[in-house]
Amino acid sequence: MNQDYLNVLANTGRPIPGQSLTADPDNPAPYEQPPQFTSVHEASEHIFNNLIKEENYVPLMRLLLDDMPIMDIAQTLIFTGFTEGKWNPDLMLMLAEPVAYMLLALAEPAGIDSVIYRGEDEDELEEEEVLGVTFEEEKVKRLKKMRETGVAPKGVLTKEMEQALVDIEPPQSLLNEIEQQEKTGEAPIPGSLLAPPEEEQA
Repeated sequence: MNQDYLNVLANTGRPIPGQSLTADPDNPAPYEQPPQFTSVHEASEHIFNNLIKEENYVPLMRLLLDDMPIMDIAQTLIFTGFTEGKWNPDLMLMLAEPVAYMLLALAEPAGIDSVIYRGEDEDELEEEEVLGVTFEEEKVKRLKKMRETGVAPKGVLTKEMEQALVDIEPPQSLLNEIEQQEKTGEAPIPGSLLAPPEEEQA
């Protein structure tokens, strides 16, 4: 996926200043209604349970295998949830860190060495921006430490999530793709979780 498409995807449905004043009060957008989730714990469980579904897990792993940054995927997931009315803007930003840890944890069983943020290999940037808000240096360091050790900070993942991670068995087709990439040094070009429709049909 290129950056232009990610930008379009992340901004689709975003409300503009004053938009609510012209909206039909009898037919509000999902994000104009009370959110479905109001706590980080409940929202995190909802996101994790969706990510481990096979129809989402495999394309997600292929994105990571293709060096799609963890933070790009996390931002897209939490912003999409906001536009669907699942959480409000404050909770959306609070979810960025736990979702990033989930993605790192899911990559571990497949042996994928994830990229955390765009341009990570090109400079010494120690902080990232999440939907216009600075993601602190210390949080970036904790993510890098988990990538190195494979161990999430205590309390980030629930016991249920940890058990689910133990039970995950990456499909052989995915493992074959990972092995092939290690041999050739080239990432596969599969349809992906966030791919435009025309790419999925190719």
